[in-house]
Amino acid sequence: MPFTIALSLLAFIFTLMTYQQTIDYLYAQLPMYSRIGAAAYKEDLHNSIALCNALDNPQKKFKSVHIAGTNGKGSTSHMLAAMLQQAGYKTGLYTSPHLKDFRERIKINGEMIAKDFVVDFVQRSQQLTQQIEPSFFELTMTMAFNYFAQQHVDIAIIETGLGGRLDSTNIVTPILSIITNIGYDHMNILGNTLEKIAAEKAGIIKPNIPVIIGEYLTETKPVFINKATQCNAPIYFAQEEYAITDIIVAAQTLQCCITDIKQKIKESFTIDLNSIYQTKNLRTVLFAEGILLQNGFRITDEAEKYALSHTKKLTGLHGRWDVISEKPTVVLDVAHNEDGMKQVLVQIQWIRENGNNLRRKVHFIIGMVKDKEVDKVLSLLPNDAAYYFTNAHIPRALPAAELKLKAATCNLTGDCFDDVNAAIITAKKNAGEYDLIIVCGSVFLVGEVDN
Repeated sequence: MPFTIALSLLAFIFTLMTYQQTIDYLYAQLPMYSRIGAAAYKEDLHNSIALCNALDNPQKKFKSVHIAGTNGKGSTSHMLAAMLQQAGYKTGLYTSPHLKDFRERIKINGEMIAKDFVVDFVQRSQQLTQQIEPSFFELTMTMAFNYFAQQHVDIAIIETGLGGRLDSTNIVTPILSIITNIGYDHMNILGNTLEKIAAEKAGIIKPNIPVIIGEYLTETKPVFINKATQCNAPIYFAQEEYAITDIIVAAQTLQCCITDIKQKIKESFTIDLNSIYQTKNLRTVLFAEGILLQNGFRITDEAEKYALSHTKKLTGLHGRWDVISEKPTVVLDVAHNEDGMKQVLVQIQWIRENGNNLRRKVHFIIGMVKDKEVDKVLSLLPNDAAYYFTNAHIPRALPAAELKLKAATCNLTGDCFDDVNAAIITAKKNAGEYDLIIVCGSVFLVGEVDN
């Protein structure tokens, strides 16, 4: 069939597409990392540049903050977006992956992108898609930029998908860059040392654009300093600016005090992201707020405090030590790598030590994907917990039976479940009133929980 006829036929097909058919097309026809893994990752920015050039570079029509990091970038992005939104700015938010609905990836002031816009964009860009052959992430990112430009956002918070230097989002020129932290993840793509991973994340540092490092390690700090020096970019380390004390964790909130180390000013905060590791993200967000103020943004103390205590409500963030029911306590957490799981274990230890001396048994409902460091994650988990092995329903998921076999080498035992919800039902039956049931190991697994 001649190329022009094929395009005409494709155009006719698209005109008949509903929103769901459009989403099915995006999932099925474009290389998608969550479905096939590293094969969907493009090791250059050629497609992103070509797509945005063809659409008159929408990413240049709004201000942005660019956020990378191994863990915490989603929470940091949402807290910062909530703050700007509450301050009265029309705020775009681009994150990935989603839990339930594709449109979670693209929001303005907490509202998901309109279904009609998704359908229209895919239709309008069909010929471009045929020519450039982008990945799912590349086309979705371009959709977000186009939407933000069309809606005239004041600022957009842009989260990287994977890495930094070669991530599709790295075509933006932000007013501020943030790198939350560095840990072992995506090692098959980013490198097998912390220095190599840090170098990839540091790729978002731009000439003369300030960058905040939320948390650094001995191995990673020189990498960031060298890159910032090369770019003449002002660099700040949040952990050297603010100290965290007086942490109190409740079922739905977290309280803490943040002290400005240089000015000796101590301030209390309540946030609705209730895991201890969120204090580090909060510290990063507060320092980012200061730089935004220097850039002419106006954020009152009232707007700041309300936004931080209502981030979930304002932005729709879920899956970060997300308590969905109590007695027993059922928690959803998207921890899926070594550092993420360490933070979950810190949270469990804190609860055990501060839970009125109640003897809590922990029940792990866990499912992972094949290309993660599964053995390392399993080696961290306690032998005295109960385990329920399961899997998300995507090709990348490690089958529950294989996960169980791997877990056995770490003396972790339990039954297999093909569905996460069946595992939750069984865990609830087995758990005592004060036990903890934690669903973790994969964003995609958490996304399949009925709640």
